[in-house]
Amino acid sequence: MKFKTRLLITSILIIVVPLLLTAIAFMGIGIYMANSGSEFEGSGQNYTSFAYTLENYNKMTEEIILDVKEQIKEDSSRIEDTEYLSEINKRLASLPSYILVRKNGNIYYTGNDKAAEKIFAKLPEYGSDMPDMARGYYYHDMRKLVKQLDFTFSDGNEGSFFIITRVSTMISQKMLVDMILAFVLILIFTSMFLTQWLQKGVFTPVNQLNTAMQNIAEGNLEYRLESNGKGEIGELYRNYEDMRLRLKESTDEKFEQEKQNRELISNISHDLKTPITAVKGYVEGIMDGVADTPEKMDKYIKTIYNKANDMDRLINELTIYSGIDNNRIPYDFHRINVAEYFGDCVEEVGLDLESKNIQLNYEDLVSPDTQIIADPEQLKRVINNIISNSVKYLGTEKGVIDIRILDEVDSIRVEIEDNGKGISAKDLPNIFERFYRTDASRNSSQGGSGIGLSIVKKIIEDHGGYIWATSKEMEGTCLHFVIRKYKAPEQ
Repeated sequence: MKFKTRLLITSILIIVVPLLLTAIAFMGIGIYMANSGSEFEGSGQNYTSFAYTLENYNKMTEEIILDVKEQIKEDSSRIEDTEYLSEINKRLASLPSYILVRKNGNIYYTGNDKAAEKIFAKLPEYGSDMPDMARGYYYHDMRKLVKQLDFTFSDGNEGSFFIITRVSTMISQKMLVDMILAFVLILIFTSMFLTQWLQKGVFTPVNQLNTAMQNIAEGNLEYRLESNGKGEIGELYRNYEDMRLRLKESTDEKFEQEKQNRELISNISHDLKTPITAVKGYVEGIMDGVADTPEKMDKYIKTIYNKANDMDRLINELTIYSGIDNNRIPYDFHRINVAEYFGDCVEEVGLDLESKNIQLNYEDLVSPDTQIIADPEQLKRVINNIISNSVKYLGTEKGVIDIRILDEVDSIRVEIEDNGKGISAKDLPNIFERFYRTDASRNSSQGGSGIGLSIVKKIIEDHGGYIWATSKEMEGTCLHFVIRKYKAPEQ
């Protein structure tokens, strides 16, 4: 939920919820009071409500009036006993009422002197009550309900017994306290509800996000925050997770790149050390006069030349690797004829393989006029890298390398297959990765930086093609790559 929506709902709830719950509470108290008639029949409770009518008032005072009537019938002098009258007044003390006894137009007894003085002159005259029951009167200006019972004192004087109730205080103190308490509880409940809602919807997620950011600052990129929520919080969580994943990916790539660079330096150092040692040895032999015949001298010079070529190849691979890393391999694309180009490559490679006693078989199954768009130098690097890799890992006395050019309708497929020791199934998916070597022990006689096939893959992909390998252990390996044919634009 969006912050704006959440704040709007909070503003509405702050007003609506207390009003609604207060209305429900007041209605509940009123209904309870109206239905609890036993509480008003002399039980001593001080609950009253706006719903009180004269009928309610009659119920409240009827018991006292009946008791007084019984006492008058049994012993009229009993009503003259102020202690008895005080007891009756005490029974009304819990109500907003008091009694007043009049004798011959004078106050004989009252439970509230000040109030009695104000209303005494307005009280009904003797004989105003009905024969069998007390009559009730309401004084609107004074908001007083009066119930009258006439009787005769033992000395024959006229007397009247009044129960006077203050209408303005029909809502008792206890009820007011209960209503105030209910309202306070409603406000507390509303506050707690809204606080918890905001805590759960805003503050808790913000604290979790703060904890996550602290973990990021400390370098812990594994701390995850997942949320299906909507609005700003959900968007913040998703942005954090995207940032974390990108930072983790960047860190992992940096770590892997540093590892590869260290491995490259180690590989190049190892592979350069071998030819340099050989060169130094042969140069020292020449200087010491070991090559004392023209044949030996020729052999030493050719060896030095070959070792220098090996070093040059390693340096070239390092240069190409740097180009791969910066995506800056220089290309000079041309439209070339497949048959002519691969025929020349095979002729050049064949001389080198023949010197190494390796048989080369070549088969061209494409149309003589088939053309592709390629960089001749980089494509030649691909072929040389694949063949040199095959030669390096042949491991047989009679090596055979087959080169086939196949027609794939819109593309050509080049297959370079050897009869070497092959590649295991677990290693095959990884041979195009940088620095990956199936000979983890680094046989010094084979050497290699481990980036040759990664360079091949990069060049083929930059030509818009793709490359893969198939192999069987102890039978050989075949490298396949595909390049699209050139199609002349239609006129």
